[in-house]
Amino acid sequence: MPNIPKLLITVGVILIVLGLLWQVGGKYLALGKLPGDIFFKKGNTTFYFPIVTSIVLSIVISLILYIVGRLR
Repeated sequence: MPNIPKLLITVGVILIVLGLLWQVGGKYLALGKLPGDIFFKKGNTTFYFPIVTSIVLSIVISLILYIVGRLR
């Protein structure tokens, strides 16, 4: 039980850092606007499905979790 507050603080700090990187990196890295993302606009209706962005993020997160698992 004593490790839970430390874990929550660590996760919170990581999320803040990732959020800041996403804000700054959004100018240089066009996540969400990759070729292959589905975007339709017709009249007042807009449909957007970031399929390629989802695949890229899934691969990156899988690699990070794999590396963290190997270090344990």
